[in-house]
Amino acid sequence: MILERISVGAFQANCYIIASGKNTQAVIIDPGDEEEKIQRVLARYTLNPGLIVNTHGHIDHIGSNGAFGLPVHIHRKDLEVLKDSRLNLSAMLGSDHKANYKMLPLEDKQAIGVEGVQMQVIHTPGHTAGGICLLLKKPKDKILFSGDTLFYHGVGRTDFPGASDSQILRSIKERLFTLPDDTQVYPGHGPSTTIGDEKANNPFLGEE
Repeated sequence: MILERISVGAFQANCYIIASGKNTQAVIIDPGDEEEKIQRVLARYTLNPGLIVNTHGHIDHIGSNGAFGLPVHIHRKDLEVLKDSRLNLSAMLGSDHKANYKMLPLEDKQAIGVEGVQMQVIHTPGHTAGGICLLLKKPKDKILFSGDTLFYHGVGRTDFPGASDSQILRSIKERLFTLPDDTQVYPGHGPSTTIGDEKANNPFLGEE
């Protein structure tokens, strides 16, 4: 399996490229900026973009959505975020990102993927109303892409429109901390971690 993390843009958001092997289709999670960096990784493995998924609708995760000629998958509760520069925070940064590409709504527990790569959607509201995590469905790999819900020893911000402190804590404790402790967590910013490490050491979410 190919799993590449690319830090993109001014906020160093993590974009992930996942594929079953070379010369196949790839899943691109959160192509937030710097399309050329993403394209270089695709070319290195001779991958074709097959699926684009946003973990939520903020500008640092969606800026290059339209660069690959594919529909963008996002939870239905964040569809409007992609169309509104205030909600997706691009207006705050002096730009006006409004989706001009096809969007396909996702639902909790929905399965999505391309050849050899299958993931399950976990709806984790809190950072945004439509925030999601993506659980890679491979028997030997326990991998979660957590977007801006769960970070290494941190959680996503809740001071943006549509955010909720109580919701994000509930999402993590009830939807993510039920996963096996050895599940690898690849967040929307910063280094990877594990569910077990976050249960034990996250200052916001330590076991009670």
